[in-house]
Amino acid sequence: MNQDLQAEAVPVTEVGAALIDPKARSAWMIPVEVIAAALIAGIVVLLLGGVVSRYVFGKPIDWVDETVSMAFIWVAMIGAAIAMYRNEHLRLSTFVERLPPRAHDFVNAVAIVAVAVFMATLIGPAIDHAKEEWVIEMQSLHIPNTFRVAAIAAGAILMLAVVVLHALRTIPLGRLAAAIAVVGAVALAFYAGTPMFTALKGGALVVFLVVLVAVLLVAGVPIAFCFGLGVMSYLAFATTIPLGIVVSRMDEGMSNLVLVSVPVFVLLGCILDSTGMGKVIVDVLASLIGHIKAGMSYVLLGSLFIVSGISGSKVSDMATVAPALFPEMTRRGNRRSEMVALLGTGAAMADTVPPSIVLIVLGSVAGLSIAGLFQSGFIVAMVLLLTLVAVARWKARNEDTSSVRRAPWKTIGRLFVIASPALALPFVIRSAVGEGVATATEVSTIAVLYALIVGHVLYGGISLRRLYSMLVETAALSGAVLMILGTAAAMAWAITQSGVVHTLSNFLTSLPGGPIAFMAVSIVVFVVLGCLLEGLPAILLLAPIMFPIAKKLGIHDIQYAMVVVSAMNIGLMLPPVGVGFYVACRIGEGKPDEVMRAIWPYIAALLIGVVIIAAVPAISTFAL
Repeated sequence: MNQDLQAEAVPVTEVGAALIDPKARSAWMIPVEVIAAALIAGIVVLLLGGVVSRYVFGKPIDWVDETVSMAFIWVAMIGAAIAMYRNEHLRLSTFVERLPPRAHDFVNAVAIVAVAVFMATLIGPAIDHAKEEWVIEMQSLHIPNTFRVAAIAAGAILMLAVVVLHALRTIPLGRLAAAIAVVGAVALAFYAGTPMFTALKGGALVVFLVVLVAVLLVAGVPIAFCFGLGVMSYLAFATTIPLGIVVSRMDEGMSNLVLVSVPVFVLLGCILDSTGMGKVIVDVLASLIGHIKAGMSYVLLGSLFIVSGISGSKVSDMATVAPALFPEMTRRGNRRSEMVALLGTGAAMADTVPPSIVLIVLGSVAGLSIAGLFQSGFIVAMVLLLTLVAVARWKARNEDTSSVRRAPWKTIGRLFVIASPALALPFVIRSAVGEGVATATEVSTIAVLYALIVGHVLYGGISLRRLYSMLVETAALSGAVLMILGTAAAMAWAITQSGVVHTLSNFLTSLPGGPIAFMAVSIVVFVVLGCLLEGLPAILLLAPIMFPIAKKLGIHDIQYAMVVVSAMNIGLMLPPVGVGFYVACRIGEGKPDEVMRAIWPYIAALLIGVVIIAAVPAISTFAL
């Protein structure tokens, strides 16, 4: 699946078998995809029009933000349905894939039924929430807020239809009945234990939001639905809080206008991939330093650093860089395992380079300045880059480069001229945010327009058919990310309301060593969670809990953000569990057992870099 190389929602589905068959085509999904593509295009046009009207003509358009907000939540829910249809929801299939075929098929059926139960349970509260919002008028558009929040009910109905039709079409009735019986028996057991769960209070939180969520994860249920089922079960069987709170929390989690930049930057990554703008950057770096010892490793790391500042997606970065560099690196005697190890850890290093989707989401969840995160992220990535460069140079100490000649200056000049428009894009993004021309949300549309024009004029352009395909892919992959964001917001709310945060805050603030001990614990926690949950879910669950504690201990918010994001990315690439590790192996065509042996020095280098960032606050804050 080529679309699997475009965004953060892809990695887990790359590791194992599909929950939903991506090859199954249904005619009724075509108009859904058309609507999603139109909404994405409309968001880009509206945001760009708002920038032009405000900055060029000095006349802000007051209804743009509300219109974009309404379109955005519809994109999120329709995109989530398309992602379900295409099997692009993030899920952990490592354990399921190790089961015997019969057990694998049965567990997969149980996972599908569990997803259907969540969606079916969500529809009623979502409809009620939409009715309640009728009395609330949108300030600029002067229409009921129901027109916006109805997207949650519509998306739930669409996803339920996708799951049910797939189950009826592909699962034998006997196995499907058994799976329904298992899920029903678990629900009845929870219902019977309601008095006990109510009395347990904090213990019930562990049962539903830790144990149940962990079991669902291992069973291959997509992460968004693991969170949703966990919090919904907790509310239904251990509290008297109505289930409608899940819908309102999802609405709040997916409604921050800052998050609109997520799908637009995903679209930007698609454009770069299709036009070849990323490849020309690789070519010019290779001509400059590819002839020196460890030169191609430097080119790989430098390319990831620069391309990451354009696409915002480490999966897209790896997919752009590996095919362009690996053939030449192999010709020079580099082992495949070493190349893949450097590819994965290099992508982890580059995830703080703006415009990082993780930084955008973190800024939204923790209430941090996106511009501040962007400025700090660039410097932090430089520190991590230097640690990887040191290891790469040590690894290449015996490399023979006597037969490699530097490219002629004429060739370098020609490649630089070709690549200069692409090389300018990261600076366009940073300058637009830094100079106040556009917000972090709006700058993504400027980058898209720039890439479309430059790509069309200089790099071959994009056909209308391919552009439509990219818009649909963007909606699907964004929907997968935003569905996690919504259910994680509901789960974080339940944890906060339980009082656990207060207890945890007291414990962590009283640790011997104060801020130093807290930083050490945070690094360990986010490395572990990065292994198990991938980046966004870990950030979404813990940011509302950990950031207030860090602030209480006197740790700068931006520094703490850089530490946890960097630690989380190490976990993402940490074998044998880290999801990103397997994605790097897939993209780089490396054998996991061989890459596993090669990756540890690079992991150690990143850990050293994170410790330095944690120990020296000025690295993260001096550019603010």
